[in-house]
Amino acid sequence: MRRQTLPITTLPLWAVLNGIAFNGVGIEHLTDHGVDKGSAIIAKQDFQGKEEEEQLMVVPKDLILSLEAVENHAKSDKHLREVLEAVGDYARTARGAILIFLLLQVTVASEDVLEKVGVSGPWTEYVRFLPEAIPLPTFWRENEQDLVTGTSLEAALQAKLNSLGREFDHLRTSTESISWCQRHWWDEETGSLTLDDWKMVDAMYRSRALDLPGTGHAMVPCIDMANHASADGTIALYETDSNGNGLLLLRGGKGLRNGQEVVITYGDEKGACEMFFSYGFIEQDMEAARELFLDLEIPDDDPLRLAKKAISKSAPGSRLFSAGGATGWESDFIWLICINEEDGLDFQVKQTTDGEKELEVRWKNSVLEDVARIEDILRQDPLWDLFQLRATAILQDRVQVQLSMLNASEEQIQNSRGSPGVSSNVWETATKLRELEWALLARADQDFEQEKLRLMESKVVQEYLKAVHSAAKDEEFS
Repeated sequence: MRRQTLPITTLPLWAVLNGIAFNGVGIEHLTDHGVDKGSAIIAKQDFQGKEEEEQLMVVPKDLILSLEAVENHAKSDKHLREVLEAVGDYARTARGAILIFLLLQVTVASEDVLEKVGVSGPWTEYVRFLPEAIPLPTFWRENEQDLVTGTSLEAALQAKLNSLGREFDHLRTSTESISWCQRHWWDEETGSLTLDDWKMVDAMYRSRALDLPGTGHAMVPCIDMANHASADGTIALYETDSNGNGLLLLRGGKGLRNGQEVVITYGDEKGACEMFFSYGFIEQDMEAARELFLDLEIPDDDPLRLAKKAISKSAPGSRLFSAGGATGWESDFIWLICINEEDGLDFQVKQTTDGEKELEVRWKNSVLEDVARIEDILRQDPLWDLFQLRATAILQDRVQVQLSMLNASEEQIQNSRGSPGVSSNVWETATKLRELEWALLARADQDFEQEKLRLMESKVVQEYLKAVHSAAKDEEFS
């Protein structure tokens, strides 16, 4: 679906007409040392750096795009309302509602749609100020996707592409019976909506949404033009006032020079993979991956595998992160892998009052009401050291598999530099991700080995191993 863009030089007029107030800042196209940074917020005067925060921009509440705002728009836009109602529960989430709203705005503004569809408003024009191309991994060619083989981004990207495909299929099956949707989106001759259009509105949302205090996930026009800098490099922050208006504030004690870029943080705690995945870049001075997610599987030979998968409500994997020079990890899922029937885990099928059947989880004959609390319960168990040892061994094995995948693909990645269809920026950023994650994984491998040795010295583990060995000898004798 063709989307005619507008030059960023005309954005200030749009902003003034829609009540956005600028205080000593403007929006321009920025090139930094030959690197195109796209649109940016630039200081138009000097700010001395007062102790209190200073307002740089105020965006009226009515312009902020949130779940509530989409629901309000739907009251006066029957075409939007039809689509929201058709897709069901998906449109009751902030992301779902906002993506559908953006898709309607793109449709209204598209050169391919001559019939009047939807209600034009400020966002119909604003989407035309957004870039034609957004450099997120979901738009990579296949040989660019190969660059992240062995990184945590590989699985995340594939899962995202699969999810976008399912969402697009759901949108189609839900709306193809709506006459105007069939005509302008789905018809083989007159329809023009493609999966790439759905990827584009996802990219608009994912790369620009803010977690706005008091509102939740939302898009805030003009403030979302701010680029990212972490730690002390962050000059401004976003907030809401008592009336729900969006604010861009100069941080207390921070000065600005005329012509200097005004930057916010997209999240100092975010790891290299998440930055690359959601925003398409990794900061040049980022020296550590910070964190990564590794998927985990319940072994096929686990007799309780199906039951465990049925009752698990957590992500099937573990988050590894750097913590004070060592490796930390978090996972609820791993404890289901660590324990089994001989430890005290049991499942029973119970019939509910309405005749339905459900799985009841038991730990040592006591009903486990909340599976998410399983770690807390295991911590109180006399065999806690043993369970920790099992978890550490599982994680180390998984880390070693990931390191092997990185190492095995490294030569191919190096040889792909400059290949047709491989962007130099994507190659360089992917290579940086590989280096940062390799370092985190290598450190994790060492730390887990030390933790295993420590736990092996535990009296609890020693006694357990003796008992297992003795039982095995007795069985062999008998």
